[in-house]
Amino acid sequence: MSAIQLFNVVSRHNQWLAVRQSTIASNIANANTPGYKALDVEPFEKALDATRLAMGATQPGHLTDTTSQSAAVGVRKSETWETMHSGNNVSMEQELINAGDVNRAYRLNTGIAKAFHRMLLASVKV
Repeated sequence: MSAIQLFNVVSRHNQWLAVRQSTIASNIANANTPGYKALDVEPFEKALDATRLAMGATQPGHLTDTTSQSAAVGVRKSETWETMHSGNNVSMEQELINAGDVNRAYRLNTGIAKAFHRMLLASVKV
């Protein structure tokens, strides 16, 4: 995997994390809404598996794949711990755990991107 592709994966994962963070915030905002069902996004691995890598052609005679499409992030019902009498199944503890997971994933992505950026800069220096 080249560094440029790695930066694309980090960027896609950050986009996925942004959708997940927004979904978690929506769940927390609707914690007291009667009948609200908590949502979550499909795991990133599933979105990554659905994405096909595009072949690169360095010569005009090379074969290319024109069917490569990126997968959209899917939202699904969250697996919840409990359901309230009002029909609401948002668990604040679970949502805060999910928010912590998103925070850790953002920091990991930032660390990976910084490390590879430093390696690219070090390889270019004369």
